[in-house]
Amino acid sequence: MTLLNDTHNPALKSWLASANSAGCDFPIQNLPFAVFRRKGSTEAFRGGVAIGDQIVDLAALAKSGVLTGEAAAAAQAGAQDKLNALMALGTPAWSALRLALSRALREGSAAQAALQDGLVPQAQAEYDVPARIGDYTDFYTSVHHATNIGKQFRPDNPLLPNYKWVPIGYHGRASSIGVSGQTFRRPVGQTMPPGAAAPTFGPCKRLDIELELGIFVGRSNALGEAVDIAKAEDHVFGICLLNDWSARDIQGWEYQPLGPFLSKNFATTISPWVVTLEALAPYRVAFTRPAEDPQPMAYLDSPANRSGGAFDIQLQVGLQTPQMRAAGLSDASICRTSYRHAYWTVAQMLTHHTVNGCNLQAGDLLGSGTLSGPTLDQAGALIELTTGGKNPIALPNGEQRTWLEDGDSVVLRGWCEREGAARIGFGECVGTVLPARLPQG
Repeated sequence: MTLLNDTHNPALKSWLASANSAGCDFPIQNLPFAVFRRKGSTEAFRGGVAIGDQIVDLAALAKSGVLTGEAAAAAQAGAQDKLNALMALGTPAWSALRLALSRALREGSAAQAALQDGLVPQAQAEYDVPARIGDYTDFYTSVHHATNIGKQFRPDNPLLPNYKWVPIGYHGRASSIGVSGQTFRRPVGQTMPPGAAAPTFGPCKRLDIELELGIFVGRSNALGEAVDIAKAEDHVFGICLLNDWSARDIQGWEYQPLGPFLSKNFATTISPWVVTLEALAPYRVAFTRPAEDPQPMAYLDSPANRSGGAFDIQLQVGLQTPQMRAAGLSDASICRTSYRHAYWTVAQMLTHHTVNGCNLQAGDLLGSGTLSGPTLDQAGALIELTTGGKNPIALPNGEQRTWLEDGDSVVLRGWCEREGAARIGFGECVGTVLPARLPQG
């Protein structure tokens, strides 16, 4: 488990003025990673680190001679078109690069002149998915989300008996994961209308969002080698925002007996910036379970996980309709919650995933599942916010939404802040719905 060090000092300032601005997502205490190039260029994508409103180009940094030793090797690995090689190096290399960058970006650093030449404005950048994602597993870690959904189908027994014993997950589709700014067609498929004798085929009518976090795997484990919970976080590179778009009407018809398929695999959107666990260290909180609930089995329990395995990451969902966009209105907030409410931690998800010997690889992605809080205004999906479509959401411009309509954009935001620590953020995760395209025939 990563502990506090001098990179977390809230008094640190950067020679880059924008990094010191109040409310900045990317102060010197953050330093998240992405893959980028200049917008509209034919440049190769390469790794970068956010500082203020700029990006430190890791390819330029690796050539500059500013870094030495393990930090230099890590920068070179991060200069590739994907971050897999950097992710595979493990915690000591990530920490060495973070410390070297922190020192080079601080006020008074002798490296300022060398680094300034390698900065690229974020406003002039475009992004790619940060890693080659070999596998994607989506979990179900919010007991509040599971309960809210369960109530709609099983009012007297909303939680299935295994939920409080085992971190539930399913295998998702890696090829349709896109970076913030992703647009996607409304999915089509089979649905079973209420009372009908046979299903119909056509565009999804109950298109939904899922407010999640994405956990990028770093160091791999060998096939057959389970990862002990005490070492699980050594295999986690960092966390991003994730919107797992869901076609609820398609899902309702197809999900039994094997779970989601076409209702989930058409698009998943992640934020470009991956915040390292080291940057999140000041925002760790205790992992607790209600005393009346089953406590985690021994393989899912450790003193470190109990004392600080959870993270207090603030999360928000914004919705912008085409009418709002045309009027120059920004997105309207429809949900605010925190990751601290999750029923299972990052370490527990990774440990359980490998307990049967499953081999995770650098760049694999774990989804947290919808991160709903204990009250309905903290629900991270429209199916909860509208109670299954019965209670539309009122937007500030007078419009209403039950499910997403064509042209709607959804914006996820995440940040951490507390007294005695610097505020850090995740940037934005934006996706937009396009009209369906029916198959020809």
